[in-house]
Amino acid sequence: MNDFLFYFKIGWEHIISKDALDHQLFILALAAIYLIKDWRQVLILVTAFTIGHSITLFLSVKGILTASTRWVEFLIPCTILVTALTNLFQKKFSPKAIRINYFLALFFGLIHGLGFANIIRVALASDQSLGWGLFGFNVGLEAGQIVVVAIILALSFLFVDLFKVNRREWVLFISGGAFIYALSMAIDRIPF
Repeated sequence: MNDFLFYFKIGWEHIISKDALDHQLFILALAAIYLIKDWRQVLILVTAFTIGHSITLFLSVKGILTASTRWVEFLIPCTILVTALTNLFQKKFSPKAIRINYFLALFFGLIHGLGFANIIRVALASDQSLGWGLFGFNVGLEAGQIVVVAIILALSFLFVDLFKVNRREWVLFISGGAFIYALSMAIDRIPF
């Protein structure tokens, strides 16, 4: 149980800490198009992200997959750029129209997982209970993401439902802000 709690805390801090801005921006870009009534869809999205994240963590810990830290750190803000850009061109917000987000969450979760893999690989690889470590980390990661999503959905409820801001304008504002910030991050992290 101590292993689980130790890794839960690492997973939680991976999303909640002030150093996790790139992951928080990705979740913001992913969730920007949803309203509070769509909470189930958003939970599926963050779970898809966690699955992608855990796949690359596992492959990295086992030594099957390695990647240049500089390239991964550059690709992470690029995932935010693509996700935000997808939102900017979204005209309809029906479940069918926004199905691409499930693919983005899973695929980009793979890249984000590589970003953290270099940090946690040594701890997990030396640990006797790799399964419990990965499970604890992923549960902590998921819990942190749910908190971030709850804040985003509460803000969308406040602005779109209560203050009657046009949904399209809300999405443009949130996605545009995420895009601009991620572009700055990507430029700062160009690996060559």
